[in-house]
Amino acid sequence: MSSAVTHFAHGFITPLLAYVMSCMGSMLGLRLTAQAHASRGGARVRWLLGAAVSIGGTGIWVMHFIAMMGFQVDGTQIRYDVPLTAVSAVVAIVVVGTGLFLVSYGGGRVLALLGGGLLTGLGVASMHYLGMYAMNMSAHVSYDRTIVAASVAIAVIAATTALWFTLRVKRPIWITPAALVMGVAVAGMHYTGMFAMEVTVDHQAGVVEGADALDFLVPLMTVISLITLTMLLMVILSPSEEELNEDAELAARLEHRRRASAQPITATPVAQSSFAAPAERHAAQRPVFAAPVPGAQAAGEQGPYPGAYGPQPSHQPEPAAPDRAPGRSRGARPRRGR
Repeated sequence: MSSAVTHFAHGFITPLLAYVMSCMGSMLGLRLTAQAHASRGGARVRWLLGAAVSIGGTGIWVMHFIAMMGFQVDGTQIRYDVPLTAVSAVVAIVVVGTGLFLVSYGGGRVLALLGGGLLTGLGVASMHYLGMYAMNMSAHVSYDRTIVAASVAIAVIAATTALWFTLRVKRPIWITPAALVMGVAVAGMHYTGMFAMEVTVDHQAGVVEGADALDFLVPLMTVISLITLTMLLMVILSPSEEELNEDAELAARLEHRRRASAQPITATPVAQSSFAAPAERHAAQRPVFAAPVPGAQAAGEQGPYPGAYGPQPSHQPEPAAPDRAPGRSRGARPRRGR
């Protein structure tokens, strides 16, 4: 016989909490991807892994099972297969991380965005229906294929939109509205898939195996939420992209000044400088006279040219001897006549 399926057994408290957790995970994931885009090397990989845990773990998986806390079926108990539920969490984190890495290292190309959105959307839908399959109940479960297809399409669109936000949204003022949109997309996909279920309770109720939601899901969701809060504190204390760019510019200026001060100062001849004034070049082309050497003039040394050792004293010509009569030589006696 058919049974009544209740999606809001505790009122609207479960969908509201699920939406809040989805928004928190999405908001933190966007902050982490913004930090990843401003980082390089291993730091970039670590920020992307944190974003995968935030969006896939908190924003999708935790949101899914908080919403499942309000799901009940009259006439049977609902328990969960522990291994399958844990695998669904791993699937959510892995597919979201794969999409983030494809988009981040794809250079913002459209093909990388569409491929990452398709892969991530199919992975999120697989996580959802794997988590639904992990429910054990004394009933037969079937799905409306049309609604299932619609939920998968919503998952792909939501994943592509989320990846696009990770590329374009970097400022905190835009991260909050983007996270609210992502929360609506994830919650819409979840409840669309839930409404695709058709449950028929068995006439003879048997023993339902598995773990109770309060014994298994609540501790697991608490651990993931604490991890999310820890990463939130890390990203709050970490410098933003603008601060990282300012620090890089300051470091570059300091390094430029250090190199400039470390270079030796060499004197450039004025005559060889193309920036020297014409008068300076003309003066530089004049010959350079050697300095006078003390004692060189007294010793009778001559420079390479007259006046090399300074002004020389003027030499007066010696007085000429008095004119002598012709035929008389110096020291000759006059002849006497006979």
